[in-house]
Amino acid sequence: MNTMDTKTFAVSEFLSQPLRLHIGGEQIAASTGRTFETLDPGTGKHLATVAAAGSVDVDAAVTEARRAFNKSGWATMPAKDRAVILHRLADLIDQHAPVLAEIESRDVGKPRAQALAFDIPHAAQTFRYYADLSQNTRRREPFAVSSNEAWSVRQPYGVCGFIFPWNFPFLLIGWGVAPALAAGNAVVIKPAEDTPLSALFFARLADRAGVPPGVVNVVTGLGETAGAALSGHPGINRMSFTGSPEIGKLVAESCARNLVPVKLELGGKGAAVLFDDIAVDSAAEALAGAITLNAGQVCCTASRWIVHEKVADAFIGKAASAMGGMKIGYGGDESTQIGPVVSEKQRRRVLGYVDRSIKEGAQAYLAGGVAEVSGHKDGFYVKPALLGGAPGNVCAREEVFGPVAYVMKFKDEDEAVALVNSSPYGLANSVWSSDLSRATRVAEKLVAGNSWINAHNLFPHGVSYGGCNLSGCGGGVLGPDSLEDYYRKQSIVRPL
Repeated sequence: MNTMDTKTFAVSEFLSQPLRLHIGGEQIAASTGRTFETLDPGTGKHLATVAAAGSVDVDAAVTEARRAFNKSGWATMPAKDRAVILHRLADLIDQHAPVLAEIESRDVGKPRAQALAFDIPHAAQTFRYYADLSQNTRRREPFAVSSNEAWSVRQPYGVCGFIFPWNFPFLLIGWGVAPALAAGNAVVIKPAEDTPLSALFFARLADRAGVPPGVVNVVTGLGETAGAALSGHPGINRMSFTGSPEIGKLVAESCARNLVPVKLELGGKGAAVLFDDIAVDSAAEALAGAITLNAGQVCCTASRWIVHEKVADAFIGKAASAMGGMKIGYGGDESTQIGPVVSEKQRRRVLGYVDRSIKEGAQAYLAGGVAEVSGHKDGFYVKPALLGGAPGNVCAREEVFGPVAYVMKFKDEDEAVALVNSSPYGLANSVWSSDLSRATRVAEKLVAGNSWINAHNLFPHGVSYGGCNLSGCGGGVLGPDSLEDYYRKQSIVRPL
């Protein structure tokens, strides 16, 4: 059996029966027996039947996580011993990369090659990064105070809850769960109802790696039931939510009632500022690739293109040509560059934004619309759109979450900075210029958690990635501070 056949068999076997909750190292049905159906976005057809957790199931998962935290030894074992298990987990992720990429492609709709090249290996490397970092983090730190011996000690919080979105389900497990586990916590994961499959597969890999039963739990279900039950559960000690600002506010309110600290990684309306000394062709190609990555369903993507008036026409022409020439197709087709959006609901949202934008006076350099893909007429495909005009237009202000970019022109540096900072979001922007002094100066003026220079979507391990304003609060991911987020500090003092 060749690699492709092995992968297909493994995925088919995984999806062949109703997928159950993963609680306490066991696969169990929801207490009510309820299930829900997930669809393949590329075909619009049934993909899997999944258990629909309710509050009773979430309570069971939190209880098992608490038991594992208190009694399994995970929280108290030396960091180097946890690191051995997390490295083993990362190795299993790499070994199962073809299977995970196939699951992710079918579940999200993204091109399989993209998942295989980035999502899966980056998640594996994130587990290795935090496993290694935890070994080099001092558990005790002395205080220099008079008349006392004093120190602080880092302790894991306990049970950490995670609610993940549907655009990068497996990658975000790595970004969120890896530091929590490396610090010694137990976790309860609630994946998005549109894309729950890779989280369930991950839990099985964690078991195989030697993570004690109950340390990793997965409750699948709807946001208004399972998600609400998790964020409002008094038994969790730390909460992390990734998703829209609207739902993030609800999660924060729910956690506040129990005084549970919460990390919010929310949406964005990223900008790319392009000065008149750019290499037009290469910048246009790069940003066309950024706005169409994962069919534009990327919170930090550059959806506002703020272009100097001297090069705007040339840039727009090149970008429209690059976007219009991309292959739209099924995620499993190796030639596909843009897959479907995740659902029919999301397709209606994207198309609705384009229609509203044009009605508000935007110029359509590339009109977008429904895409027809041969052999997959029921899939949720959309064409990329490139619009432009006034900064008050709806597509200049609101997060579309699709392959839609909006162009605005500027005359000078101050105007460009003002346009970027007019957004209530604050996740990620980029500055494009051959003058690195100017690029650095402007990048530091932009209000966001992240600024990139002459590139967009850069995620090196060791550099914190997070947001401000409507894009989030409470800490970021990928940096050393993310590991610190999952330790609580305790001071010890003895009089001399």
